[in-house]
Amino acid sequence: MNDTVMLLLYGILAYIIGSIPSGLIIGKTFFNTDVRLYGSKNIGATNTYRVIGIKAALPVFLCDTAKGAIGVLLFSSVGPMYMILGGILAMIGHNWSIFLEFKGGRGVATGLGVLIALSPLVALICFTVWGIIVYFTKIVSLGSIVAAALVPFMMYFTNESLWFIGFGGVAALFVIIRHKDNISRLLAGKELKVERVKKGD
Repeated sequence: MNDTVMLLLYGILAYIIGSIPSGLIIGKTFFNTDVRLYGSKNIGATNTYRVIGIKAALPVFLCDTAKGAIGVLLFSSVGPMYMILGGILAMIGHNWSIFLEFKGGRGVATGLGVLIALSPLVALICFTVWGIIVYFTKIVSLGSIVAAALVPFMMYFTNESLWFIGFGGVAALFVIIRHKDNISRLLAGKELKVERVKKGD
């Protein structure tokens, strides 16, 4: 197998792994609940928490995070440019899943997994900022948008490579664009908080 074919196969695998709808699988398999029918109707950990609770949300968060890290690690022997590509492909898979008719989540947990694999220190800083914002506001989207925007700056201030700084900028733009509806609701004061909802809501 030549290098080009290997890279192509790794890229496809990173996308497919990213496409695995953890929230939908865990919700339906273990809790007989399709999280797409309730709350924000998103398949991510936040809406899973709203609909089912922490017992489902935590494994969804861990699985979605792992998808991003695996996307990066598939290319770990090739170089930073391809590691970043693998992470981005995993994020694309999560957001536009081949298993969900190219629909999906917001890419935050998967992006965190990419960040952990690329720069654990930056991941820790941004996750801490996210946690503080969510703790005080109970609005996950606000924490996600701010934390994502911080990534390229933290990459720069921690002396990471230009490749990683560039990834930070692309990932930040990626997450912010995926949150455009949330931004509209935030500006209107109508954004959902991270609190449990009744399945009939």
